[in-house]
Amino acid sequence: MRFLYKLPVFALLLTCIPALAQQAEVLDGVAAIVNKDVITISQVRELIGSRERGLREVYSGADLSEKVKEMRLAALKDLVDRQLIIQEFRKMQEKGANIPDYVVDDRIQAIIREEFGGDRAAFVRTLQAQGYTVTRFKEIEKEKIVVQAMRQAKVNEDFVISPNQIQGFYNKNKAAYMLPEQIKLRMIVLREGVGGDVPGGENKSQTADEIRQKLVAGAEFDRMAEMYSEDEGTRDNGGDWGWIERGTLNEQLSSVAFELRPGQVSPVVKIGESYYIILVEAKKNASVKPISEVRDEIEKNLIQQERMKNQQRWLDTLRAKAYIKILS
Repeated sequence: MRFLYKLPVFALLLTCIPALAQQAEVLDGVAAIVNKDVITISQVRELIGSRERGLREVYSGADLSEKVKEMRLAALKDLVDRQLIIQEFRKMQEKGANIPDYVVDDRIQAIIREEFGGDRAAFVRTLQAQGYTVTRFKEIEKEKIVVQAMRQAKVNEDFVISPNQIQGFYNKNKAAYMLPEQIKLRMIVLREGVGGDVPGGENKSQTADEIRQKLVAGAEFDRMAEMYSEDEGTRDNGGDWGWIERGTLNEQLSSVAFELRPGQVSPVVKIGESYYIILVEAKKNASVKPISEVRDEIEKNLIQQERMKNQQRWLDTLRAKAYIKILS
């Protein structure tokens, strides 16, 4: 009997799953007992080390203690679940289930290729710095594969999501499908000290006023932008910014631009040493994406939720049959 699975290839050396508890030297205390296996305090710390350091940069005092406690309990629960899964796999091994060695070897080669640019020596040095041998790391990666494969194998993929479920999800989560107000914008920018003053002694402020007068009189905005704008990113495209949302521009420019009607040219807006002239070509009011555009996305979301529920029901069954004692 061969154990079937389907997995993506991924691994991060600094977040390795700890060794099987019965193979570890329990020198730091026991955090939990799962049937005949133990989970050590160091395993919990290893799992959350970097995240705990991040908490300490944000919180302090009682708030820090509470956040760390919550994180450790969540990590311990995850380690208990992993141990239950590994124990379940051992039972299946007695009936012939297995993870072929070449699968683990392929995973290691993918790590070397993707994380170390194919440099095996760098990979080995990093393992040694983290206190692992290649053999031990292979065992850890095999545990990862076992856990992920078992989770996938225990999920019934035959989910049917009804139109009513999709509609209900859409109705409850319309805010997630909001399209913000947008405008299609062109802009001319002049900057003091760029290109010098124009012939005749006019400064950039006077030039900006004259450009605007020509635009109001009917001059083509894109042609004027190509001739006068000092914004190198948009000048050659006639000052075209395309469709933008309010957050695209700074607050002052955004306030002016979003008050304009389609076809309307703004007054000259001075910000610091720069002068801006804006044309709004078109406008879209805020709206909600129609359900027809998001139906597939919602269906995938609901299928994923059902998949997670199935996995949790399976884990709850394993927990119900196991002896679990939390000591830390």
